[in-house]
Amino acid sequence: MIASISGTLALRDAGRVIVETGGVGYEVFIPLSTFYRMPALGEQVRLQIRQVVREDALVLYGFSEMLEKRAFDLLMSVQHVGPKLALAILSVLEPAELVAAIGREDVAKIDAVPGVGPKVAERVVRELRDKVGELKLSDSAAGNGVSRLIRIADTPLTPIDEAISALMNLGVKPIEARRTVDSVVAADPAAAGDLQVIVRKSLGAIYGEK
Repeated sequence: MIASISGTLALRDAGRVIVETGGVGYEVFIPLSTFYRMPALGEQVRLQIRQVVREDALVLYGFSEMLEKRAFDLLMSVQHVGPKLALAILSVLEPAELVAAIGREDVAKIDAVPGVGPKVAERVVRELRDKVGELKLSDSAAGNGVSRLIRIADTPLTPIDEAISALMNLGVKPIEARRTVDSVVAADPAAAGDLQVIVRKSLGAIYGEK
């Protein structure tokens, strides 16, 4: 069982990376929170790994922090929550935000994640409200928020392109992703150079359409 990977970052995309180590390139699927923290291509990176074995594939899911991995495991324990949906939730809600939403029984906040739906959001709250204590949140982890996210360096794509790719990896259709991002940038031109702002505002716009 692969528990962690350290190596050279060979590919960095919204939703997945390739880490080369020992002459092998490992494709690892990641939440947006981890994507934001990735270094430049060619630099060293270490990821906490959850290996999921399916009938037709062995898939690796990676996290920049152990706390995210624990949150992923908890979400995967919920009925009808698979790896893709667990990543989508952690792409929108960091562990501290997820714990807070479950503690408040804020079904709407979890339902706001693209692809979740009210029934699954209710299950997340119901099945995890007695388990979230397993996420040992330190004061720093609980208060990290968006400020801890590291701006991506040396990317060949513009923040607008990266934002569209990020939305698509969360299950948003390409046309809707492009339309939403264009709308966000048109309403706030200053956001055009900030990937995090574009993604956050775009997700907010999509939530409002639900």
